[in-house]
Amino acid sequence: MKQLKWIFGMLGMLLLNPLPSLAQFNVDGQILIRSEFRNGYNKPIAEGLDPAGFIAHRARLQAGYKLDRFNFYMSVQDVRTWGSTSQANVTDGFLSLHEAWGEVDFGENWKVKLGRQELNYDNFRFLGNLDWALQGRSHDFALVKYEKEKSKLHFGGGFNQDGQALSGNIFTVPNQYRAAQLVRFESVLGKVDYTLLFWNEGRQWTTKDAAGNITDKGVRFRQTLGIPMLRTTLKNTTLSGYFYSQFGEDVSGTKVSAFNASAQVSQLLVSTEEGKKWRATLGAELISGTDRAGADKNKSYTLQYGTNHLYNGYIDWFFVSNTWENSVGLKDFFIRSRYEFNPKFWMQTDFHSFSSYADTSLPGESPDSQSKNLGSELDLTFGWIIHEAVSLQGGYSQYFLSDTMRSLHAQTLSDQQNWAYLMVIFRPTSKAKFIGVLQ
Repeated sequence: MKQLKWIFGMLGMLLLNPLPSLAQFNVDGQILIRSEFRNGYNKPIAEGLDPAGFIAHRARLQAGYKLDRFNFYMSVQDVRTWGSTSQANVTDGFLSLHEAWGEVDFGENWKVKLGRQELNYDNFRFLGNLDWALQGRSHDFALVKYEKEKSKLHFGGGFNQDGQALSGNIFTVPNQYRAAQLVRFESVLGKVDYTLLFWNEGRQWTTKDAAGNITDKGVRFRQTLGIPMLRTTLKNTTLSGYFYSQFGEDVSGTKVSAFNASAQVSQLLVSTEEGKKWRATLGAELISGTDRAGADKNKSYTLQYGTNHLYNGYIDWFFVSNTWENSVGLKDFFIRSRYEFNPKFWMQTDFHSFSSYADTSLPGESPDSQSKNLGSELDLTFGWIIHEAVSLQGGYSQYFLSDTMRSLHAQTLSDQQNWAYLMVIFRPTSKAKFIGVLQ
């Protein structure tokens, strides 16, 4: 509560005090309220377990200040499940800082952006703000931008520590890089839009003795080199794809040799002056993995900082919240159909057929003794813009298990694996009226 009073106090001072004539100050906000029914969401639910149900929200207060060549932005959010805080409780730990950065314009084409910020690029597959998750994702980062006409070059890095210590140099925050560097280039070649990306990250590792004392330590680096976007449109047909290659070492010191590739074709079948549109998409994604019997290299591609909910089915069994990491990988063949009845209402159907990329046979079993079929998933989604500031979105997902998917889990799985949600989105000034859905 003290944090909230301080934030509103600072905003009040900025609003009441006279600002230079060239300064611009704006306050914005958003709130998402999502109810969910979970009967197998994020991982298969075991037989005999009851489904879960809840309502949760994310509320953000966003403020920006711009003066001449300087731009400041701050976003504070409250993320909580309804009922998790007592009605009489006036203090809790749900308030957090999502973004806080300053950006300086150094000329016609150059800018430098420093602070806590979203890294949200391309199709959000490798770097995304994780907008679907209520908490979102942001990085403590220094970013340099050069942008001229249709070409953009962004590069920078981050260096993370536990705190401001007087001695010691060990980073202990789980599932985060100790240091990272980014180079990304975007441009157009004829009728083809493309981007190139290089990401280098170091993960802290330590070795401890029986008493828990650190005997050795260091940082191991893994690199990702990719073409995040390759896209062209020919009349009503859009062809697109992406490719990433990973190499270096994982945090355990094992050599990495992995990749992620995807291609899809999207066809606009109906488009009328009244706003009716029908688009169908056919595509596939390959994510390399390691045989369950083991290998001398880590061939499991790591989907590190993207908005993974957008891919491989909305029930989120694959690569969301670190599920399916260091696994047999995935082959995802999908078809998507989206029909817009008018500019304010649409319905969408997605169907996925899943199989493993690597061999699922256990050590001692003959290779390919077990089927690679992991099952399939059907996703139904709708969106409705009720008002320019208010949208309603909902969906239902059903997963159809295979024998192989059942065998990969120690518990007996329920025959019914499904998930549903209904969400109200208040975003008065944002163009993104819906979240977590690929078109």
